[in-house]
Amino acid sequence: MEHMPETWGRPRNDVYPSFSELSLFPQHTNPTHHSHAAPSGPTTHTQQPIVTGTSVIGLKFKDGVMIATDKLASYGSLARFKDVERVLKVGEYTAVGAGGDVSDYQYIQTVLDNLLIHEEEQEDGHHLTPTHIHTYLSRLMYARRTKMNPLWNALLVGGYNTSTTAISHSPTLLRNPSSPDTHDPRFLAYVDLLGTTYAAPSLATGFGAHLAIPLLRNAVDGKEDTLTEEEARKVVAECMKVLYYRDARSIDVYDLAVCTESGVKVEREIRVESEWKVLAGEVKGYGAKPTV
Repeated sequence: MEHMPETWGRPRNDVYPSFSELSLFPQHTNPTHHSHAAPSGPTTHTQQPIVTGTSVIGLKFKDGVMIATDKLASYGSLARFKDVERVLKVGEYTAVGAGGDVSDYQYIQTVLDNLLIHEEEQEDGHHLTPTHIHTYLSRLMYARRTKMNPLWNALLVGGYNTSTTAISHSPTLLRNPSSPDTHDPRFLAYVDLLGTTYAAPSLATGFGAHLAIPLLRNAVDGKEDTLTEEEARKVVAECMKVLYYRDARSIDVYDLAVCTESGVKVEREIRVESEWKVLAGEVKGYGAKPTV
């Protein structure tokens, strides 16, 4: 029996190579590698997301941008965590909503926190706009993709650009100088694990790209300059209700980020007004029969 506490929980050096040796050499070239150690082969990264969040929806309205996500994180088909916050306020004027792997999203949160800290340390009066954040995330996602170690997320970045320079230099928006997008302070754009980017008045990820997009385009596209905040909230509520009904990986509680010229306000724990009893009551054979 080994009585030294510092050796408890680690393999014997006479059978397995020490941790420092394993960390210095890949397994297939490790000069001290033994047959009992971990299986040889190429180093692999995450092959698929594990704990995941579903849809993110975003839209422009007259005075700003809204992004909504539900609070469920699923482990496969198990509704494992029901209080996950998947929409994040970044700086004063930006919100980021994430679908996909929750641990990768937490890593992105850490990266953005460090980015903001570094920016504030400069004390030059410059602040990161939604355009800057989206551009940075697009480079980050593409860099990780090229290393064959992607961040398994689809992100919506929304906010309000207070800098006209940031608007005109956005690589995501149209290059046509006469395009209204190049002069619109409202910013809403998408980026995924491949580094793919695009912008639109209404966007959705995950299952929402199939179910919510038709509702969003019907209510928002072409009307984003006249749509009021109250009307936009009703559109978001309707989309989240449809997703709750139809997406098995969703839940009836969501968070909503509202980005305007005055900043970002994140509202938590908004409940979907569902009507399961009415719907299920119309199914023949459902529930107990009324007594006569």
